Formats: sequence, structure tokens, C-alpha cells
Amino acid sequence: MSTTLLLARHGQTVWHAENRYAGVSDIALTDTGRAQAEALGRWAAAHPVDAIWTSPVSRAVITAAPACRALDLTPHREPDLRECDFGAAEGRTLAEFAADHPKAAEAFRADPVANPFPGAEDPRAAAERGAEALRRIASAQSGERVLVVAHNTLLRLVLCELLSIPLGEYRRVFPQLRNAALSELRMTEGRAALLALNVPCM
Repeated sequence: MSTTLLLARHGQTVWHAENRYAGVSDIALTDTGRAQAEALGRWAAAHPVDAIWTSPVSRAVITAAPACRALDLTPHREPDLRECDFGAAEGRTLAEFAADHPKAAEAFRADPVANPFPGAEDPRAAAERGAEALRRIASAQSGERVLVVAHNTLLRLVLCELLSIPLGEYRRVFPQLRNAALSELRMTEGRAALLALNVPCM
């Protein structure tokens, strides 16, 4: 039996305008981000799901809240859906990091998985924990439709992991998951098929 996972990146945060890496930092949503969350809630009201799972990070929890209210659902928190830790790049733009660490930045651009930022979480480990989290969710909600609200880099790594795409290609193949847009996965016996990517809910 297949489970439909509707993956959404959280709404825009105050670091997005400058494209700063936000991993372990707890960054607030902007007014635009809150509007995106409300739009996701309206989408959920019109296209009901059976369950809602989120990263435990507040920007994801807050993004999911309008959908939870619309459907009178209590969200499930999954720690393994948290964003990657970006180590020395946390809170910085790639240009700022490159100014201090030009060789490390060049290596990251060439292969961000083989050459992660200094002190960052191993992207392979992040991909594995996120993929296993989605497999657990699909098993727990077998045959149902599930909204999953998480994070940009984690979800891109997980999509590569589940779709047998080399992890080092995640920035090229999936350059961005748009805030509060939906990507649809069909999960069957732990295997994934991508049915839609970056569909706006507004």
C-alpha cells in the first residue's frame, strides 16, 4: 500500500533575504513567511491530509500550525526532520564564508557532500536520518496522505537519497525548494517516486 507524502519547506525567515545558512539556529519567520504558512493552511483545508508531521524547529512548527488548525490535527514532531548543522557557515552567506575560507568554499561548490563546511554535519548522515524518518512516517501512516514540513537542504538531500540520485548533485538537481511549496512523494515499501516538485500553494 502506498503513502502520499506532501513535503513542504517552512515559510520565509529573516535570514532568507540575505541567503544566510540557517541550520541549528532558531530563526523567526518574516511577515511573508507567516503569510505563506496561512496559504499552506488554506491549501490543506481544500486538500485535506490525514496527518501532519514537522521538524521540531520552530520555523517548521509555526509553518504547519495553520494547516493543523484548519484540519483540527495535532502535529507529530520528528527530531530527524531537523535541518542540517552547517558548522562554520551557520548564519553566514556563502560569499562571506568564501571570503574567509576560499579553498573550502571552492571545494564545497565542487562537491558539497564530499567537502562539507568545517564543523558541519556529515551530509550523508543527514540524508540517511531524513530518509529513514520519511520511511517511518510512511509506515506509520500507511495508505494515507501526510503533510511533512521541514527544511530546504535536508529535504533536497533526502530526495536524492530516496530517488537514487548522487548526493553530491543535490545543489544542482534541486537548486531550491521554495518556501511553503509542495513536493509530492509516493512511498511504497520504503521506495519513493516523485510525482510533483515545488508546486505553489498560494
